[in-house]
Amino acid sequence: VQLQASGGGLVQAGGSLRLSCAASGRTFNTGHMGWFRQAPGKEREFVAAIKWGGVGTYYADSVKGRFTISRDNAKNTMYLRMISLKPEDTAVYYCAADSAWTALLDRRANVWGQGTLVTVSS
Repeated sequence: VQLQASGGGLVQAGGSLRLSCAASGRTFNTGHMGWFRQAPGKEREFVAAIKWGGVGTYYADSVKGRFTISRDNAKNTMYLRMISLKPEDTAVYYCAADSAWTALLDRRANVWGQGTLVTVSS
C-alpha cells in the first residue's frame, strides 16, 4: 500500500481545511488509518485515527471538537476536516496505515504518506 496526502496550505487562524489521504496498491488490506503531525523542532505526534470499518475514531485532546476524521473505503481515501484552526496547528501532516490499532496509535505504523504542510497564520 502507498499513501498520498494532500490538501495542506496556508490559512488564517479560525479558518478551515480538509486533508485527504489516498491509498493505492494493495488497498484491500489498508487496515486502520490515522493522521499525525510534526511541527518544526518537535516530535511527530498523533492527531486522529479511524478503524477499518470507519465506526471507531480516536482523537488527540488538542484537536477534539475541531477536527473530524473520516474514510471512504470505496474510494480508498481518508479525510481530516479541520475547523477553528490555530497557529499551533501549524505542522506537516502525515497519514499512516496499519492492520494493528495499537501500532498505529503508537506511531509504529507500517505505511506512511509523504506529508502535507499546513500553515496557520495569526
